[in-house]
Amino acid sequence: MLLSLLFCALSLTDSTAKQTVVADSVAPSYWVVRSVTIQGNQRTRERIILREMELQAGDTIPRLQLTEKLAWDQRKISNTNLFVTVDVLAKEVGPQEIDLEVNLKERWYFFIIPVFDLADRNFNEWWYERGRSLRRTIYGARLSYKNVTGNADRINGIFELGFTRRTQLVYTLPYLDRAQKTGISVGASYQTNKEMAYTSARDKLVYFRSEDLMRDRFFANVVLTRRNQFYNFHRLELRYVRNTIADTIARLNPNYFLNGQNRQRYFLLSYLFTHDRRDAVAYPLQGHYFNVTANQYGLLPSDNLRLFEVNAGYTRYWPLGAKFYASSSLRGKLSWPDRQPYANLRALGYQTDYIRGYELYVIDGQRYALFRNTLKYQLLNIRKEFNWKRLKHFNTLPLALYLNLFGDTGYVNNTRAEEYGSRLANSWLYGGGMALDVVTFYNMVGRISYSINRQGQTGLFFTFTYDL
Repeated sequence: MLLSLLFCALSLTDSTAKQTVVADSVAPSYWVVRSVTIQGNQRTRERIILREMELQAGDTIPRLQLTEKLAWDQRKISNTNLFVTVDVLAKEVGPQEIDLEVNLKERWYFFIIPVFDLADRNFNEWWYERGRSLRRTIYGARLSYKNVTGNADRINGIFELGFTRRTQLVYTLPYLDRAQKTGISVGASYQTNKEMAYTSARDKLVYFRSEDLMRDRFFANVVLTRRNQFYNFHRLELRYVRNTIADTIARLNPNYFLNGQNRQRYFLLSYLFTHDRRDAVAYPLQGHYFNVTANQYGLLPSDNLRLFEVNAGYTRYWPLGAKFYASSSLRGKLSWPDRQPYANLRALGYQTDYIRGYELYVIDGQRYALFRNTLKYQLLNIRKEFNWKRLKHFNTLPLALYLNLFGDTGYVNNTRAEEYGSRLANSWLYGGGMALDVVTFYNMVGRISYSINRQGQTGLFFTFTYDL
């Protein structure tokens, strides 16, 4: 007799498994996995998928743990970002035996993406601070080719013109060995600017523009990765960096590279440890994430930069029930010595580390702490299937909407705050507000938020991220 035990249907943006379990009142307390069958992986090799699964053929599982283990295995497969949908089915084939089926729909892996981007830190700075000038845009193309050989390897390329000219190529192979634990990545990048931020004043970037080349940057690197366990990642990088600025910039800010230098050359050795147990990488609602990074800038006697820094962060996500979710995040940085080049003196306001409400500011310093809290309510979560047979990689549309309330606090320690006229460093800062998040396919996340900060300043801000 074939009896359906469990059905997990989870999209990339839906971490809630719909599960059905039917058990005989005298059933044994454990199950034995007789086989694992994978369907829908036209390119992806089976070993890449099985690598993500804790449950394997021959395993014995306590009956009460089966639902949870299947749900986490599904999430790990989804987090490879190789599939549009992942469905897992367990079927009873005997009094104590089950077969597992993994049904997949692969993504479209090759994209040449036209680029029309902003040169500023974010959309909000360009909109509010830079006069919405189209001169501050970047155009070109980006290449994203995932799963090149079916081994989850990828090629990423960037070819950009405009405000910044950049050429970059990176190849990543996540698993070199048969045990599928060690990977490698190699890459190089070259970038030039005719306009650049050469200093900060009152916690805002100050730019200088010329028809001559103001800065060029080059790096080449090799990265080794190690994944001994499902949720733990180690990353070791060796990078060579060569940065050059025009004499004009060195005169305007002699501390840009320190001592009026116009060239910076060094080797960087970086180690990163990550423990990642989130249900969905693009938009997590459950689980936790921890990472710590140690960077040593300058390895050889000829290197003209000596700097050591440690960055760490921990985020917890949990469901509260009734479509409510919460998250809390604590991040921080320590670096030495206190006297650092302006080009390396980075704290809050860059990339993803900022206090919401202070999107228009950069707060430089040697050390910082950031504490972020969010309460979410799920307004909508659907997965729509369209009858587009010729576009099967795009005919599944997940869509989720979340209404957020958030509150952040942070502190930046900067021993050179007076030099740059900083009003926000060396004091506690607070920001809060509400936001609407839109989550859809291919890890696209859009957000519109309204916030207020400690100074009483309010603003409407926009962010958008994606991972094709």
